[in-house]
Amino acid sequence: MSNARLPSFKFLIGFEAAARLGNYSRAAEELHVSQSAISHQIAQLEQQVGQPLFRRKGRGVELTVAGGLLLDSVGKSLEQIRHGLHRIETYMDDRLVTLVCPAPVAHGWLQPRIDRLLQAHPDLCPIVSVDESARFIDELDVDIAITREPLQQPDVFEVPLLSDELVAVGLPDADTEATPGLLCLEADLTSDRIGPFIREHFGPLRKAAIYDDPRLLLDAALRGRGLALVSRLSADDALRSGRLRHLAAWPSLPLGTLWISRTEGPSRLPLVREVFDSLWGFAREDGHFMSQID
Repeated sequence: MSNARLPSFKFLIGFEAAARLGNYSRAAEELHVSQSAISHQIAQLEQQVGQPLFRRKGRGVELTVAGGLLLDSVGKSLEQIRHGLHRIETYMDDRLVTLVCPAPVAHGWLQPRIDRLLQAHPDLCPIVSVDESARFIDELDVDIAITREPLQQPDVFEVPLLSDELVAVGLPDADTEATPGLLCLEADLTSDRIGPFIREHFGPLRKAAIYDDPRLLLDAALRGRGLALVSRLSADDALRSGRLRHLAAWPSLPLGTLWISRTEGPSRLPLVREVFDSLWGFAREDGHFMSQID
């Protein structure tokens, strides 16, 4: 059936209400129309589909076989539409700012700064997402993106935010004389760039554990399971709080620059620009402090 032959949405809503309530009068009351309007809508719908949809039953109505089949589709479709509208309502709150960020950076750098953001912007309700596939900056889905590469999208303003590096970390009271076991990411071992660096400088170390999630790797380091090779930013909070120590005797490897992006020109909300400026300011402060935590 082409779109031109699809029944009126108004007819389908009236049909669904009458079928659900089993009565034209109650359907009319729910939809704030007259009973004759409901009767007229259903008559037109029956004419269009070429099948009777209801039969009289006492003072109400019940569905025919054709009506039951139509209700199954219409009911599911209306529920999906209601669900979509509820989802849209969530994003109409003018306190919401959506931030997309790689998971290790969100966990180690961004999350510990959310309190500072809320202090600076008391009305803010941040939506923090680690879904890096949803990083296209636009007026609805993503307000601010922190990425490992510049997005280079039209009408997007982006600047360098933070530098990252692969560093060796361990517990503050770890025995510096003992040979530690190595904790690392599987992706780093197989990387064309990071893999040779690990083999050259950490090859003699016994591998204590290999992970596929940076957060599990960081947790292992905090539990004292060995020397961990981690992103400096993923361990930022643990390093600043003294729960981990940068083992500066071991070499580090630059991991590049993270970028922060938003729409060029006026943002969807003034709050978006304010949050962007705050995050950029936090990074500038951190750049001064990070050189002192070794």
